[in-house]
Order: sequence, then structure tokens, then C-alpha cells
Amino acid sequence: MLRAGFLLLAGLSLVLSSALAQTAPAPAPAAAPAAVRQLQAVRITEAIKLDGLLDEPIWQQAPIATDFIQNRPNPGPHEKHPTEVRILYDDAAIYVGAIMHDVAQDSIFRELGERDNLPNTDFFGIFLDTYRDKINGYGFFVTTGGVQADARYSPASGEDFAWNAVWDSRTAIRGTDWIAEMRIPYSAIRFSTQAEQSWGLQFMRNRQSLRQGFFWSEVKPAVDGFVNQWGVLTGLRDIKPPLRLSLTPYISAYANHYPYKEQGTRNTSTSFNGGADVKWGINESFTLDATLVPDFGQVQSDNQVLNLSPFEVQFQENRQFFTEGTELFNKGNLFYSRRVGATPIGFGTASDKLRAGGENEKGEYIPGEVLVSDPGVTRLLNATKISGRTSKGLGVGLFNALSNDVYAIARDSVDGKERRILTQPFSNYNIFVLDQSLKNNSYVSLINTNVTRLGSTYDANVTGGLFRFANKKNSYAIDGRVVYSRRRGTEFGSSTPIDDQDGYKYQVGFGKISGAFTWGVNHGIESDHYNPNDLGILFGNNNISQNLYANYNIYKPFWKVNNLYNWFNLSHSLLYRPTRYQDVSIAGGTQTTFTKSFITTGFDLSIDPARNDFYEPRKYPLGEYYVRVPTRAGFSAFVSTDYRKKLAWDLSGGTRQYVEDRRLERPRRTSYSLSFSPRYRVNNKLNFRYSIDWEQNQNQIGFVNGGLDSNDPLDRAIIRELGGNALLGLQPKNVLLGRRRVVTVSNVLSMGYTFTNRMSLTVRTRHYTSTVRYQDFAQLGPNGIENPVDYQRNRDNTFNAFNVDAVYAWWFAPGSQVSVVWKNAGSTQLLANEATPLYFDNLSNTINTPHNNNVSIKILYYLDYLTLRKLRS
Repeated sequence: MLRAGFLLLAGLSLVLSSALAQTAPAPAPAAAPAAVRQLQAVRITEAIKLDGLLDEPIWQQAPIATDFIQNRPNPGPHEKHPTEVRILYDDAAIYVGAIMHDVAQDSIFRELGERDNLPNTDFFGIFLDTYRDKINGYGFFVTTGGVQADARYSPASGEDFAWNAVWDSRTAIRGTDWIAEMRIPYSAIRFSTQAEQSWGLQFMRNRQSLRQGFFWSEVKPAVDGFVNQWGVLTGLRDIKPPLRLSLTPYISAYANHYPYKEQGTRNTSTSFNGGADVKWGINESFTLDATLVPDFGQVQSDNQVLNLSPFEVQFQENRQFFTEGTELFNKGNLFYSRRVGATPIGFGTASDKLRAGGENEKGEYIPGEVLVSDPGVTRLLNATKISGRTSKGLGVGLFNALSNDVYAIARDSVDGKERRILTQPFSNYNIFVLDQSLKNNSYVSLINTNVTRLGSTYDANVTGGLFRFANKKNSYAIDGRVVYSRRRGTEFGSSTPIDDQDGYKYQVGFGKISGAFTWGVNHGIESDHYNPNDLGILFGNNNISQNLYANYNIYKPFWKVNNLYNWFNLSHSLLYRPTRYQDVSIAGGTQTTFTKSFITTGFDLSIDPARNDFYEPRKYPLGEYYVRVPTRAGFSAFVSTDYRKKLAWDLSGGTRQYVEDRRLERPRRTSYSLSFSPRYRVNNKLNFRYSIDWEQNQNQIGFVNGGLDSNDPLDRAIIRELGGNALLGLQPKNVLLGRRRVVTVSNVLSMGYTFTNRMSLTVRTRHYTSTVRYQDFAQLGPNGIENPVDYQRNRDNTFNAFNVDAVYAWWFAPGSQVSVVWKNAGSTQLLANEATPLYFDNLSNTINTPHNNNVSIKILYYLDYLTLRKLRS
């Protein structure tokens, strides 16, 4: 199998190389940035009416930016239907007027969508690099339907649409043209106090009818970086950063219903909340953002899954305060914001502290305590961010959040008295960042994260340094990082000193970053005690890794395709302590888009020689126990159709085939996956999307999820066979592994209706089911040795999760919103004989299981100090 995989990969490479030699255009010898374009802004003294008409005479006096250059699908050609952009400014704002010429109104696509969503529509955007460091920038977009989007650009976060600013825009269609008029107040951006300034400037036009993207200053895909390819805005004189002070108070109300069906327990509860977000411009460079008594109850529900791996599930961050303007704090990937306000560190341990039942002096049985509540979320008191960048390119970020004590409630079964059990002490979360932008798209950074907890438990601190240096031609770069983690104190609720007190990580890489052919090598180590998990996230430490990668891309159309992207990767890793072989992986793939149909397709191939999985046994310290994974070959492919059509779809699938493991008489492992996602656009306001994902792992070998129960007679017997003693509390020396069949199916149906460019309704329904069926079991000893065991307990299980998120949102004024949210959630865990692999049985069980229903309304109102001052005067 391994040899056949190599021959297949080599054969495909030869065929591809031969085809490219005959049909593909020769790549340019070097990728040089385009010449820098300039545009002069014109100061105005009279007010501009924002109406999408551009009928004020001053617009005709401003210089014009035109002759845009195509970036996709074919980089290089100049636009045939001109775009004309002018910029004005006064003491309060930048004004942008853009006219997009076209052939007919039918060629101007105008689907509506939610804010920060650019669906099947034309749009116009302006980009500003106010400090002209050629690394960081802002983007403001408006569609033909008037839907706004905005983003921040940085090396850490790339294009980050989670950032939101308060600005205004209007659009109009006049004949065969469409017009965009934008007002971007100085309070939405940051810039220096210099008397005369020049900013980095870029414009973009998306012409959806031909899926063409144009930039005013040419953006060459073979050149590394985006902000460094912008033009220059000149003529800005005597503008001053305003006092940036705004308050966004909120009030919210919740009604929650869950059918407990327990006497004395109310099924319905209500709550009312209030708080505010504050934004204050400390000076022209730095801004303070604070959320006081935050309420995150309306964020989208997490996609709950059955986790069979030794690592935690990483959930997406949906809380706006932790997604907006966090590019500095994301440097080095040391900040996992879900740690703030996360599950209490003592969650699930309160049951161990309950008073047990027993006999009294008279021989009567006296019931013990029962657990009434054990909150799974830590409520934040407040969170604050201070961030900005000086005119010298120094970025400074400070993040701080406070969470209160969290208690579980225990109730005495005899007299009904309740007491509190601490599960999370008062905690302080802190991040400090220094990020210096350098020439040639380079930077150096310092990051420190800290978690301090009140009381007798542990604190954590992580410090990291990062760098990236590129040469003057932006063709080669070296980058790296060094991180040190430190934890001090005792485990929560214990006198045992915390493990992983001191650890480190480093990584260094070098490569060619521009041109049709790019490549790189990197090497890194994560020590066995490296642990940034208190404010970051880590999927296994104790690694030595090295990687070689290469990419060869053709950006110009040839034959019947628009482009061709090819990649290759070779990686190797060792266990750090003790130094032992882990794995080798060889992978490659290709992707292209067809010229006429705009169908995008591609495939990936991988070959992984036999590897040692030191994490699956859950035995620490690592090194002695591991699961031997046989050699495997993988193939996956995808097809994506043209999203301009009313009906479009995405289809992907793959398989992994393993060689036979001859150490035990059991079938070969196999894995298959299939995903299908159609979308239908009824009209420019209503759309439906559906996705189904199916995955089957046959004969998978893994740790028996749920572990062993010392109270179960069958488990006590296997604990003894594994070298432990349940009665004495001795943990088994060896590990119980199971051969299992795992089938997972996920269905998501979404509907979106956009009433206007400021009002929308979205409904998202998700059903997830995963079934585990065990065939047999084995005892895992040191050095990967497995021996069959006779284990009779039924360990099959099925996990179901069901969610509905319905959101009505109305932006009734800039920065002000009313939102009404309905959430319906339920989950079931079916064990042993109740577990079933039948999908519709699981769906029926999930629907008929008691669900939690939550309805909420939240009102935010944006108050800007400058606007209020004008009203008062």
C-alpha cells in the first residue's frame, strides 16, 4: 500500500507536470510589486448630503481614481467598465463617492444580506492604512443594496470581519450605473496628529455578474502581503483625531422554559439584565473598550459533538466583545477567548463533596445531600481592552477581565437546608501585547498572558516573543517564536502542587514567500511541561516537529481553467521526552476553477507511514504507552458550483485506507466521509441553505470513552486484569482499548430573510448524532503491545444534539439595534442497549426529549459624545 501510494503520487505529478509544460503559460521570473498610485483628497467647507447622488458641485472638482486592475479571476487586465472614485474630507470625516459603470441594470447583482455578509451582489470597498506601516489597515464595504461590512487587516487575524465601526453610507442605481456614497467619521479610525498626512489607500470593486474583482492599485497574487500593495492618499491637512467617546447601554429580558416535571421545581423562569459598552479614545492612537455587566445570552449556540479524542473540543467564539478589535491579542495564538467566562475549574466536582446518606444512632437510614445546581458557565463582571498603534508603528494592547465566584448549590434531603460549594474562585484574566511593525512587511512582538485566582489554587503566566523579517524585495522571510509557560500553586480544592510548573516552546522557519513557486522549512519544540491552557488552548505538548512545504501556483487562465494551485507537504515529529518516533506524513493536492462554468474542484492525496499515538492511551507521563496506528493512504476531493446561480451546491468526500495490522486477528481499518451542501436563492431577500455531513470509521482502535467505573462488577473485573484494584483505589497499570464502528451524521438547515439592508430574520436548525458500537476489546501494555481481553460490559453509546437559533435583528440607527432571539436546545446520551445506529430513531428520540426553550429581547442604543454635543449646541 505504501509503495503503491508513492507510485500514484509520483505518477500524478508527472502527468500534471507534462500537462503544465504543454498548456500553461510560463510564470514570470519574479513577482515585483506594482507601481504606487496616488490620489489627492479635497477639503470641503460645506456639508455633504449623504443620498447616493453625488450631485454637489464639489464632487466634480475632486481628482478621480479610475482604471482599476483585475485581480480575479484573471489577474492583470484593466477594467472595461470604468469605476470612478473621489475623496473629500472635512474636520469630522472622510467622504467617498464612487460611480460603477456597467452595461445594463440586469448586470448589477443586488442580493441583500446581514451586516458583514457579502452574498451574491456587487459591492464597493475602500481600504485605509492610516499609519502607512504597510501591515495594518481598515476596510469599509457597501453593497448595491446598501448592506455594510467592515474589517480590520493585520498579520495575526488576516481579514477580520468581526471588527465593527459606526459609519454611514447610501447607494443608488442610475441607468446602467450604480453609485456608492460613504461617510467615515474620524471616530471610526485612528491616525496621528501630524499637520500633513499621507495614508495607505486602496479601492475594490466586485462585479458579480462575471465574478470579477478589481483593485485600484494592482494586487498581484504572487506577491506576499495585501496592505503593502496599496496606493497612497495625499492632501490630508490639519485634521485632528476627535474625542472618541461613546456609550452603548443595553437592557435585556429573558424567559426560559424547561419541563423538569419535578414537584416543587418551576418549569419557567425570567430574568432582566442591564449594562453598557463604553468606548473611549484615550488619545489619537489608543482606545479603551469596556463591557460592564455583559450579557452574552443571545450568541449562537455551540455545535456540541461527541468527543472521543484525548483533546478538548475548540468552540467558535461568538461573543462580539471577544471577536471585535482583537488582532493584537491574537498574536502568537496564545489567547483562546473562550477561557474567559468558561466552565468553572471545579465544575463536576461538587458531587464529591456532598454529605452521603447513612444510618443514625437508632439504625434509621438518613438521606444525604443532593446537588440542586452546578453552573456550567462563569459570569463575567466586566472586561476591558486598551489597544492602539503609534505613528512609529508600535502596537500596544492590554486586556483585562474579572469573573466572580461561582457556587454549586447542595440541598439537605432531610431538612431542606441549602449550602454553597465553591467551584470557581474570583479570577482576573490579563493580556499585555507589544507589537512593533518594521519595514518590508516585518514585525517583532511580545505577548504576556496571566490568570490570577483568589484563594488556595493555582495561577498561570505565559510569555512569548515573535518575529518575522523579510528581505527588501519581499521574496524571502524568516520567522519564529519563543514561549515560556509558568504555573504556581495547588490544584483546585486540593493541597497537591500543580503539575506543568515550567515549560517552553520555540519554532523557527525560513522560506520563499513570493512568486509562483514558494517553499519553506520550519522546526519547533514543545516541552513536556509546556501548558498555556489557562488562557490559551493546546492540543498536545511534548513534541519535536519539522516540516517542509512547497506551493506552485498558476494565476493566469490557460486551457479551460482560470488558475491552478498546487501544494506539497512533508512533516515529521518525535516525542520530546523521552525522544521517540511519532509520525511522518506526506501530502499533496491541487485545486482549479473552470473558466466558463466557474466550477471549482480539487483533490488531496496523503500517505502516512505507521505511527505511534502517545496521546490516545491517556497515560501520563507520555512515552511508555502508545497505540500503534498502521500505515494509511488517504484521498479526498471536492466540487463547488457557481454561487451566482439560484441553485448551487458543494460536494466533498474522502477515504482513508489502512494496511492490515497483523499483530491481532482483526479487520483492516477504513474511514469514509461525505458532505453535501446545496443552497437555493429564492430572490434577493430569501435564501435557504442545507448541509449534511456523514462520516464512518470502521474498526477504529481507541480508548474506551467514559473510562471504567469501579462500582460496576464487570469493570471491577477488568480493572484487576489491567493491573489495578478497584476496592483499594489503585488505578490499572494497563489501558483498555476498544475496536469500534463510529458513525456521525450532522444536518444543518438555515433560512435567511432580509427585509431591508438594516433588518433581517435568520433561522438555523442543527441535528447532530454520533453512534459508537464496540466489537471487541484489548489490553494495551507498554511499547504498544495489545492483547485481547474478555470484557462483557456493553459500552455502546449514542449522542444526539438538537438546536434551533432564530434571530430577528433591526439596526434602527447607526450602532443601535433591537434583537429578538428564540433558542431551542436539547441533547441525549443513550448508553448500552439503548444506543442505536438508526438515524431516524435518533432523530425521533431527540425531538421527543425535553428541550430547553429560551426567548429574549435585547435593545442597544449607541450614544456618541460628539453627536450629543452638537444637539445640545
